[in-house]
Amino acid sequence: MKDNQKKLLVRIKERSFIARIAAWKLKSDNAAIVIGNTIYLYNASCREFLDNKAWLCHELKHIQQFRQFGFVPFIFRYLWESLVHGYRNNKYEKEARASEKDERLITNMKLLDSGLQDQGI
Repeated sequence: MKDNQKKLLVRIKERSFIARIAAWKLKSDNAAIVIGNTIYLYNASCREFLDNKAWLCHELKHIQQFRQFGFVPFIFRYLWESLVHGYRNNKYEKEARASEKDERLITNMKLLDSGLQDQGI
């Protein structure tokens, strides 16, 4: 199996302080932020997040980007894009927004120890 065909291994963490900071910065009621293969949520439950296909696909695209460029290189690329072009015009955000209907990202996802197995998810 090629690297881009391997399952996206994903962890989801609720009530995240770092996602709370992102929500504050973005002036949003809730937020998700990806670091590596973990999606950190603020003011959204795992269930609500997983039910929102567009939001889920958006964040899965960021996990794919981390995989494509590597952990540290992607963080630097993402931050540079944000500094130069702003959050909305960051090419990685544009790519994630363009992927919001790409449900292949969901079928290619494997959820890891997020405490959801007990909930039948």
